[in-house]
Amino acid sequence: MAHPAPTAESTHSAPSTHTAQSTWPTTLRTVLGASTVVLLVLLAFVWPSYLSKVKDLPLVVAGPPAALTQIQAGLGKSGAFDITTVADRAAAESAIKQRDAYGAVVASPSGVEFLTASAASTVVSQALNQAAAGITAQAAAAGQQPPKVTVTDIAPLSPDDPRGAGFGVAGLPLAMGGMLGGVLISLLVAGHRRRLAAVTGYAVLAGLLLAAVLGPWLGILVGSFVMEWAIISAALFATGAFIVGMNGLIGRAGIALGAIVTLFIGNPLSSLTIPKEMLPWHWGEIGQFFVPGAAGTLLRLESYFPDASTLRPWLVLAAWALVGVVTLWFGRHADEEVLHIDGATEPETAPALAS
Repeated sequence: MAHPAPTAESTHSAPSTHTAQSTWPTTLRTVLGASTVVLLVLLAFVWPSYLSKVKDLPLVVAGPPAALTQIQAGLGKSGAFDITTVADRAAAESAIKQRDAYGAVVASPSGVEFLTASAASTVVSQALNQAAAGITAQAAAAGQQPPKVTVTDIAPLSPDDPRGAGFGVAGLPLAMGGMLGGVLISLLVAGHRRRLAAVTGYAVLAGLLLAAVLGPWLGILVGSFVMEWAIISAALFATGAFIVGMNGLIGRAGIALGAIVTLFIGNPLSSLTIPKEMLPWHWGEIGQFFVPGAAGTLLRLESYFPDASTLRPWLVLAAWALVGVVTLWFGRHADEEVLHIDGATEPETAPALAS
């Protein structure tokens, strides 16, 4: 007996309604991995400040030999200051303005003057204010006539940011801004020419907006607006180009690598809120070779210390930008899409056939 031929409908099974579920080992690995990441984030941001201590802060002193001996004995015994002797008050003030010292103590027949720079570090400025008060207290306790003690802030902070809190927080938008631009461009823009154009355009426009907010609007930055715009744009370009370049060099893992270097290494070591000398080991100095540290130093110098040299931080930003541009342009993944969105990229055209 012949069987009927199968129909088109019978050749296709009913659509499956099965929903895929992860295995328990995968679930466990995800929980452990996420918990580890959270721990590393906490350590990255808390560890530098937690282990920091007042030590080896450059301080200059000037005055008669007898007074200098007494000053060095009082301030040097704690190890908080690295004391250097200079000729006179003018040399002490110059050392502060050129960022060779955080403060100075100048002794003269008329009394003792403490020169501070709150724009360099509010922590050091407060320590010197306490030391100035201690001289008067010690003389009174010994039943002696206290010398005349004055405190002069050579480089005060902006009146709109008297405690420096705004300047310290400003480093996060710089790091986050460069990272955000680099990640989005890596995900949404394909083609090395378009990626380079996108990083450049983003750095210029976002730099303008950030400079306007931190400068004229909030008054945290008080230097030249054009220079502040240039510094912020350079920082955004260096970070963005590095992240996009790492994506072009090694693929999707490069996005994560660039973000980790910027946010979890460079930003905590930038020394925007505490002096670099206060970080453990040499991490404060190492942090100046990352984009957040170099950009923060440039903004501080531009706003408050125009006499100081800016060559090294500019070279640091230029080096990161160069690495980013080279890897962005020549990376083997530079023209690959990471996240495909219909209509966001142009369709490939087949080469014309030879007739």
